[in-house]
Amino acid sequence: MSEYGFWSLVPPLVAIGLALRTKQVFLSLTLGIWIGWVIIEGGNPVSGSFATLNAFVAVFEDAGNTRTIIFTLLIGALIALIQRSGGVAGFIESVKHILEKQEQKNRNNRRLVQLFASMTGIVIFVESNISILTVGTLYRPIFDNLKIPREKLAYLADSSSAPSCIIFPFNAWGAYIMGLLVMQGFDRPFATMMSSLPYNFYPFLALGVVGYIIYTGKDYGPMKNAERRAQDEGKLIADGSTPMISDEVSMLDAKDGIAHRSTNMILPIVTMIIMMPVMLVYTGWGSLSDTNGNFLDLALRAMGQGSGSTSVLTSVATSLLVAITLYKAQGLLSVKEMVDLSLKGMSGMVSLAILMVFAFALGSLCKELKTGLYVAEVSKAWLSPNLVPAIVFLVSCFIAFSTGTSWGTFAIMISIAVPMAQSMGTDPHIAIAAAIGGGVFGDHCSPISDTTIISSMASASDHVDHVNTQLPYALTAGGVTLILYLVLGFLM
Repeated sequence: MSEYGFWSLVPPLVAIGLALRTKQVFLSLTLGIWIGWVIIEGGNPVSGSFATLNAFVAVFEDAGNTRTIIFTLLIGALIALIQRSGGVAGFIESVKHILEKQEQKNRNNRRLVQLFASMTGIVIFVESNISILTVGTLYRPIFDNLKIPREKLAYLADSSSAPSCIIFPFNAWGAYIMGLLVMQGFDRPFATMMSSLPYNFYPFLALGVVGYIIYTGKDYGPMKNAERRAQDEGKLIADGSTPMISDEVSMLDAKDGIAHRSTNMILPIVTMIIMMPVMLVYTGWGSLSDTNGNFLDLALRAMGQGSGSTSVLTSVATSLLVAITLYKAQGLLSVKEMVDLSLKGMSGMVSLAILMVFAFALGSLCKELKTGLYVAEVSKAWLSPNLVPAIVFLVSCFIAFSTGTSWGTFAIMISIAVPMAQSMGTDPHIAIAAAIGGGVFGDHCSPISDTTIISSMASASDHVDHVNTQLPYALTAGGVTLILYLVLGFLM
């Protein structure tokens, strides 16, 4: 058991409690980390303060952490360049052209338009907010024309963003989670993350509910009333509701006077996706003890041994290089413009990069305090190992819903759930999946979540109406997820 006993629980509990109280995640994590190091230093606040500063510096001593943080900043640069080059605008125009053709065949093809909206959100899995903004700005006039309520657009944009970012983790989400897994001692974070993915039921179920609603048209709860209002009365928003539109949350406009080409978005993103498995094989090949045999089998084994942080960083760097070369060859952007845009894009990701630093520091602290081990030892007396996945999922849901952040929830819960699962004989992959899925579910439902707010803004929907109409669908997927974790726990 942890030598610090109950005191090992204090830092994460303070971080959780303060975050729930103030909604200030950075402040909460800082105070929790500081208290933890004061405890380690025997209650001395002065040496604890110095140890806290050293803990933040130590985050960068790990090459994997540093690569993950740099990756996040480079993703911001890539997104800014894609938007300014007209890539996003070209993609939007291409989708509009397809929809116009279909509309000529069927003037009221509501199902197809909703399907296109959700698929667009899924395809743009590089960054959740960009996915939401693209769906909202692209499909709002089309939805309005077909008398589909704004609440439905906000739901589709919101429900296809974070789930797709988790299911296709070749993005900042994946890099961040891999960094947290490294802090828990996993030598192959990418393989561990992908092994946990089949147990991460919520994102798959959330997308499944989206598909069911689109295909059957059988809405329920407040969304059913919204659909009836829009179709029968022609009211896209309810009486007394206020569309939530903000000029502060928007995408960069394409440069004036240039052609809008969807290839300027598709090619860099495809490059990044292809480079990820290639680099995993490359970085893992040297770890193979035997290189004789079928190449495909060897490649799969090497992929499991590969360095996730090196692969994601190399992938986005290659994608960025392809984008720069592509835009320069077309004469779209000058070198100075691309440098300025890259810096602007990076600045937009600074808050996420800082959150990573705090999360890695908290993970190291909990490992030093052996918080997860203490929780596991105490819980053994009353908690069945079979209930661990369900408990982890519920706690993650609560934290994410209350704080509005899935990433902050990942930082707290993974550092507790992994050692707890390992100590109690539960498969850690299931515990990891439960922590991640719970974080996404809670964030999905939370009215103070950035993705929920941006969904309301991008779709010009009333924010409260969006939360109320989306909640029954999210609860459906979340409820089924909880049942699956209970069943899985007793089948282990």
